[in-house]
Amino acid sequence: MFIVTVGINHKSAPVEIRERLNFPEHAQPEALSKLSSYPAVKGCVILSTCNRTEVYAVTTEVDAGIAAVKNFLCRYCGLTEGQIYEYLYVHTLYEAVRHLYRVSAGLDSMVLGETQILGQVADAYRIASETGVTNKVINAFFQNAIGVGKRVRTETGIDRMAVSISYAAVELAKQIFGAMEDRSVLVLGAGEMAELTTRHLVSAGVSKVTVANRSFDRAVSLAEQFGGQAIPFEGMFGAMCGTDIVITATGARNFIINPEQMSQIMTTCSGRTFFLIDISVPRNINPLVKEIPGVRLYDIDDLQGVVDRNLAERRAAAVECEKIIDEEMDAFLKWHNSLFVIPTVVALKEKGNSIKEAELERALSRLGSLTDKQKKVISSMASSIVNQLLHDPITNLKEYASTHQGHLYTEILQNLFDLEVEGQFARPKSEVRSQTSVVRSQESGVVVRSQNGI
Repeated sequence: MFIVTVGINHKSAPVEIRERLNFPEHAQPEALSKLSSYPAVKGCVILSTCNRTEVYAVTTEVDAGIAAVKNFLCRYCGLTEGQIYEYLYVHTLYEAVRHLYRVSAGLDSMVLGETQILGQVADAYRIASETGVTNKVINAFFQNAIGVGKRVRTETGIDRMAVSISYAAVELAKQIFGAMEDRSVLVLGAGEMAELTTRHLVSAGVSKVTVANRSFDRAVSLAEQFGGQAIPFEGMFGAMCGTDIVITATGARNFIINPEQMSQIMTTCSGRTFFLIDISVPRNINPLVKEIPGVRLYDIDDLQGVVDRNLAERRAAAVECEKIIDEEMDAFLKWHNSLFVIPTVVALKEKGNSIKEAELERALSRLGSLTDKQKKVISSMASSIVNQLLHDPITNLKEYASTHQGHLYTEILQNLFDLEVEGQFARPKSEVRSQTSVVRSQESGVVVRSQNGI
């Protein structure tokens, strides 16, 4: 059983292609059922987000599996080969494993180390499992990938450093106030950045949202999203005394908050600490306001500096993430190769014993009358010959099982000895004979031949 990945993402395809190859959650069970009906596909998962669509499939023959997935994508999404193939990327075998591990870790995302993708991977696996289209390899593969995603975040903290303007504002607010529960926010403006920053603040625990905007209807619309209240724009100064955090994101060409106004508010609201976030360009708040005691003012350049420093830290954490992925790759490799090795060793021993028993019976029948002791000596000798002959191949195969070429040697042994391996890890002989390519063994430098360039 081999893992293949066929997909597109924000780096390989424009949005007009990505939106055509999108599988919303409600459509995935039907799509998975159709995909699993292809004979070459033995298990599958569809991971579909706004920035990527990837099909992970397990197959007994790599080329046939890739062809099946590509055909499925064309048919299901109503695209021709010419419209889609130039945008697709393909990962096979252990590169497919490494790819999903990196995706789960947030190393392949538009925002390095982002957290949301881990939940999306878990949801994709859950849907496939509930649809009944997974198997032993897919189950282990995705469970491990989810575990890798959790481990890299726990051990490196790659997702803890804010790398967006809006989230950086929240992190600064936490440094000032500590816990965000029972804190209040006043939003001046109702644009996208104001909404995003408010959303992050509410997620962090802010309990009260007030919105003021020159267009009162837009203020109402934004306030309703967060269970808050809208007030007339001219009422913003009166509302500030009951506010901990002020976000300004209006289209005003001049300052709407000046030192004189802020000083008067601080006098009225004695002892209060204010956190002002000015994410407007041009700025809404006069920078001299930050000289007033009790006022913390950050503009978009301040926040960008935080983002830049945190992004550098995330890049450093990503190096540690790659080391963790290497460790997890080695563990998965050993497990996956053992699936091939154990049935092959059993089949090899059974074939050796079968030949031994047949030849022993024929020899004894020709020798005529023998004593029990003589029969025992001959039988023992036959067993010893078979065991010694098979000892080195079996021992070496078990050693190769822990390398990237473990499954390769297993297939070769199955083919050379014409073994009848039971179950899903047997290789059809026709596949091995019909498709060959040269693979050079790293361990010995000997040239061996295997299918699919494995």
